[in-house]
Amino acid sequence: MPPPAAHGRILVIDDDRPSLQLLDELIRMAGFAPPTLVSDPRELAAICAEREFDLVLIDLDLPHLSGWQVLELLAAQYGEHTPPLLVVSGDARRGNQVRALSAGASDYVTKPFDVGELLLRIRLHTAGHHSRRLLRSQKAELEATVQQRTRALRQSRLDILRMLGRAAEFRDNETGAHILRMSHASAMLARELGWDEEACELMLNASPLHDVGKIAIPDSILLKPGPLTPAERAIMQQHTVKGAAILNAPGAEANELLAMAAEIALHHHERWDGSGYPQGIAGAAIPLAARIVAVTDVLDALTSERPYKQAWPLERALDFIRAHSGSHFDPAVVAALERCLAEVLGLLRRLSDTATP
Repeated sequence: MPPPAAHGRILVIDDDRPSLQLLDELIRMAGFAPPTLVSDPRELAAICAEREFDLVLIDLDLPHLSGWQVLELLAAQYGEHTPPLLVVSGDARRGNQVRALSAGASDYVTKPFDVGELLLRIRLHTAGHHSRRLLRSQKAELEATVQQRTRALRQSRLDILRMLGRAAEFRDNETGAHILRMSHASAMLARELGWDEEACELMLNASPLHDVGKIAIPDSILLKPGPLTPAERAIMQQHTVKGAAILNAPGAEANELLAMAAEIALHHHERWDGSGYPQGIAGAAIPLAARIVAVTDVLDALTSERPYKQAWPLERALDFIRAHSGSHFDPAVVAALERCLAEVLGLLRRLSDTATP
């Protein structure tokens, strides 16, 4: 049985009217949809731009464009999705058959042809092309499904990490607005320092977890209203190590977001001159992501009011960061802050504690 008509869109190219009529009748009688008939190959470009075919029958002896040029035109038009090209020619020379197959033809039938043989080849080629089309469609649907599920999985991971960050906020005196401000400001500085958009997005989503280790700090120390004793301060400083340990779960090394979040959590209290903690590393040995967060976290903390302190005026906070460029802070990060200062300050105003529900 021939394939259904919808699966047999056939194009016939032949300048001989009787041949066109004969092929038209044979194709219809075989149960296919009425074929598209073309006697002038100059019409092909417009026709092929509008529709796809499951099979093309081509006579090599054509006016205006040779059969060889038509083979090239069809291959250029359809590329990897070129339908089977079946040459039907009165030229039985072996050399032409080889040349046609080398030029992209799928098959070669000589005139006068055996009707049964020709129809069998038409059925085989149209069915094969239709099957390949279905496979491509199924592959595209599968890829779309995989992409959709990958996006959903990625979003669920982000949601979990954000909830983890919020859990740390609830244990501290920080506000959600602080996390928003410092994470967006960190992404701005990263962009100013030449990071690509993908890396900036990682920064945006990783930086809110910088203090997640505070989950493991006792309330008596974390929420103490007054100054900490040296022993208490040593325990508080362990939030960096504990945060990295939380984020460095088995398999986390394969996750770029967790890897960046872990290095920020561990190193955001390191100082450019090596006087920070927990490892006392200096300069470029401190991961750049942590050096960026060191600036944005301090800037927002200084300019924000907390139960245990008043907010600093903006200029005083900026003067502090400028004064400690090269000691506490990476000078290159401070310079980046200066270059995009208007943008960062606009962000701080938009996401101020009073402006955030």
